[in-house]
Amino acid sequence: MSDEEVIRRRLVIDGDGTGDDRRLNVLLKNLIKWANYTDESSPEHQQLYDRMLGQISQCEFALRRSQLLSKTNKNQLQNYQKLQKKLEKQISDVKNAIEVSKHNLSQAKILKQNRMMYDLLAQSIKQQPARKDTDKRLAELKAELNSLHDQRRNLEQKLEMRRKQFHVLVSSANQLRSMLEETADDDTMNTSLDDIANSPGPEPMSE
Repeated sequence: MSDEEVIRRRLVIDGDGTGDDRRLNVLLKNLIKWANYTDESSPEHQQLYDRMLGQISQCEFALRRSQLLSKTNKNQLQNYQKLQKKLEKQISDVKNAIEVSKHNLSQAKILKQNRMMYDLLAQSIKQQPARKDTDKRLAELKAELNSLHDQRRNLEQKLEMRRKQFHVLVSSANQLRSMLEETADDDTMNTSLDDIANSPGPEPMSE
């Protein structure tokens, strides 16, 4: 038998450690001693018998006390188990409440951000001009734009007309220059012919 088994058996026999093991050993010795008596009528035999009865009563009391302690421990264990389950449920409820609170806090933050954005948007809308004024200004800008388009169209038409006039002018200038050049050539040719006609003839050769 190992030391661990011996210690376990002694703890089982000794109960809660109040000397039950020693009491049983003494009772066993007294029982053997009482059984070995030959003279059952002797006072020592009766005293030993009475002593064993007292020891048996003590053992029975210790047994009842151990049973009561065992029952009490069992009840306490059940109570502890119930308390543990109750605490686990409370912890679970608290965790769920924390998760719900986190979700509500997140939703509250989102709601606050949306409200702030709504306020900023409302302020921005208030700072914008009224729709009537905007439509009026838009109509004015459209009219001004149409006027600019008309002015541009007129300028383009005038520019095209000036371009055509310039082209006609350049063509006329070229024609005039050609005519002047032809006239100058005719005058030069006539002058040359006159010079030839008026020049003296060749001198006669001497004999």
